[in-house]
Amino acid sequence: MRLNDVRPQKGSKKRGRRLGRGVAAGQGASAGKGMRGQNARSGSSTRPGFEGGQQPLYRRIPKLKGFPLVNRKIYTTINVEKLAALPPNSEVTLDSLKEAGILTASKGSLKILGNGELSVPLTVKAAAFTGTARTKIEAAGGSCEVI
Repeated sequence: MRLNDVRPQKGSKKRGRRLGRGVAAGQGASAGKGMRGQNARSGSSTRPGFEGGQQPLYRRIPKLKGFPLVNRKIYTTINVEKLAALPPNSEVTLDSLKEAGILTASKGSLKILGNGELSVPLTVKAAAFTGTARTKIEAAGGSCEVI
């Protein structure tokens, strides 16, 4: 048996601290709270999130609709169903879609979404693909290339 194995007997209880009941009680006078200050006062302590009068974090951060991303990626999106009108085995890029008249303006790099059906094999070169778009293009016999 070692000193670190020593434990109180099962069912035994330790008496609570009797604060501010004289020197003999062990926690007399200041009751273990130090001399003065906010934490030595009676009553409850400060609420969670209180920063001593400074504007707390939960009031400093922006409210509503989340934080705007600083370097947000903006995509020009198009669904797979729009690509079905293209001729078979053609190469699909942002420029080729503009030339074909499927897209009129581009906000950023091309992203292919998976809504609709595709039966034409195409070689699609885009910045991003959704999972369903990739499976539909490859199921039609085409290929997806991330640029």
